[in-house]
Amino acid sequence: MPPTDASTTSGTDTGTTRAPSNEDTLELRLPDDLAAFLVEDAAPDGGGTDPGGAALSGTGELLDHLADWRPTVTPVGTLRLLPVRLERDLPLISRWMNDSAVASSWKLAGPEEVTANHLRAQLDGDGRSVPCLGVLDGTPMSYWEIYRADLDPIARHYPARPHDTGVHLLIGPVADRGRGLGSALLRAVADLVLDNRPSCARVVAEPDLRNFPSVSAFLTAGFRFSAEVDLPDKRAALMIRDRLLRDLM
Repeated sequence: MPPTDASTTSGTDTGTTRAPSNEDTLELRLPDDLAAFLVEDAAPDGGGTDPGGAALSGTGELLDHLADWRPTVTPVGTLRLLPVRLERDLPLISRWMNDSAVASSWKLAGPEEVTANHLRAQLDGDGRSVPCLGVLDGTPMSYWEIYRADLDPIARHYPARPHDTGVHLLIGPVADRGRGLGSALLRAVADLVLDNRPSCARVVAEPDLRNFPSVSAFLTAGFRFSAEVDLPDKRAALMIRDRLLRDLM
């Protein structure tokens, strides 16, 4: 399970992302029988594909080829999600994780290898969670995790529906925090998910219930408060952006 908060760095108008233990983060392989079914179902000829191949790669079928999603125009600029490449992006993401305002919530401060292990758990997984850089007007400025909430350990803690998709966000540069960017980007990425994942009826997030700025940011971004949820590391506010309500909120 990726970090169990879907928001931005602490102390801003967009809340704090909190990471649980690495045990959940490392649970990124589907049972063999389910993986085989998904691969066979996704293959164009119906004959299936190697479960370790492209169909279940970090940018494959489980998230509808996220790497191919087009940029989206937001009120704060043009945003593109780029799946993380470790050799290219690790120094930047690790630097963000070592920011004092971020370290207490994401729990990934320390040598680059700490962040690398967190990223590899997703990159080497079955594709249910894809770590991405958020590039705004050509500048990398945020870190995202887009993940299949219905296939994640979090599904044990709320009434998950097929193809529920979760989001986590960290705004990296200090200068970009506290300016309302988080809400604008959360809305844009939630809509990207709904536009590119026709089977997904809702985007979910689970900020800490006590993190009022984060909950407020999700509400501003068009999410609704659904329930209080007891997760292993916190009591969370289950926030949902519904496909059917997206034009009304």
